[in-house]
Amino acid sequence: MNRRLLATATALLLTLTACNKATSGGQNAGGLKTGPGVTDSTITLASLVDLTAVFAPLGKSLVQGTQLFWKEQNAAGGVCDRKVEVVVKDHGYDPQKAVALYREVSGDVLGLQTVLGSPVVGALKSSIAQDDMFAGFAGWSASVLGDEHFQLVGTTYDIEAITGLDFLMREKGIKSGDKVGHVYFEGDFGENALRGSKYLAEKEGLTIVEQKIKPTDTDLSAQVAAFRNEGVKAILVSAGPAQTASVAGVAKSVGLTVPIVANGPGFTPQLLATPAGPALAENLTVVSSIAPFATEDPDVQKVADAFTAEYPDDKPTQVGFMFGYTQAKVTLAVLEKACENKDLTRAGVLTAMHEISDLDTGGLTAGPLDYTDPAQPPTRTVYLSKVDPTVQGGLVTIGDPVEADAAKDYKPAA
Repeated sequence: MNRRLLATATALLLTLTACNKATSGGQNAGGLKTGPGVTDSTITLASLVDLTAVFAPLGKSLVQGTQLFWKEQNAAGGVCDRKVEVVVKDHGYDPQKAVALYREVSGDVLGLQTVLGSPVVGALKSSIAQDDMFAGFAGWSASVLGDEHFQLVGTTYDIEAITGLDFLMREKGIKSGDKVGHVYFEGDFGENALRGSKYLAEKEGLTIVEQKIKPTDTDLSAQVAAFRNEGVKAILVSAGPAQTASVAGVAKSVGLTVPIVANGPGFTPQLLATPAGPALAENLTVVSSIAPFATEDPDVQKVADAFTAEYPDDKPTQVGFMFGYTQAKVTLAVLEKACENKDLTRAGVLTAMHEISDLDTGGLTAGPLDYTDPAQPPTRTVYLSKVDPTVQGGLVTIGDPVEADAAKDYKPAA
């Protein structure tokens, strides 16, 4: 059943059934349609994140960003005369656990503020579609393109990989005929990034030396040894922070001194306090749609200062706290548009999201966001950043945001 037919069926059901407004919806005297998760005073969302497994540091930081944003926004009046509450559940990067948690919360929320992890999204896609649920994706896999239920904040992993490899050719001396290692997680995240690196490699006469790993693999000595034996001139990492640290540390220890480029989820500043810290500072570049904390844009600095004030003992992360704050900011724009349309049902929220184009985040994302075509990423622009242990968040941008020429005509595939 398509979304419009489902919306019509849902409206008919609401007309025939008198239920509690928090779970079944209704219509206010002012003509505002409401649905699950919406009362006269509250909008309830849920976040399904990893707080205990491979992405736990990022998950914790992400939740901090989301919570701080809605704390500030609720103090300023909330949305549509309502406060926003976010119910946080830890799935431990386990898709089956995430399915159970989704069933637990789905009946009582308007949408999902955050769903962290490509494998989790894969497990939940059919349920999200059946429930016509808005879902903010904490990830950048192209697998969600074409699905109108998902909100991406930035571009996709394959475009990040294309841009990172393009940077290696422009700035680090990689040329036609060279070999480039690519270590990547099995599943949507890593394999989507690999699609991008292989695309540009074919165009430019490069050879990608592949090493597929699992999220539980944290000692990548064998993979780095394979890269050294193949004579790679650079390494791409599409995995978690522990894997990035292992690649950098092992490569340095065996004399493989080559530039390393990681997708955004592959770095967290806590790595700089590990034995791999010096190697990361020397060789790592991070490609991400989300601004590093040290970015000079006033809006970014305002968020960075707010983090320091709220969480003085914690280290901020680019794709953790900054992402969580930014994603909540995008969700605010969606809810405000739905309120303007007088439709705070699930179908109304999805309609509102896809009416948003050229959304300026004040530099929190590398480029403005356009949600009018679900089949396209909302931007193709990214930040390229180098490691700097002296700054908050551990990253500083390399020049202005970049939209690589090679990525402009590339077609991401779901």
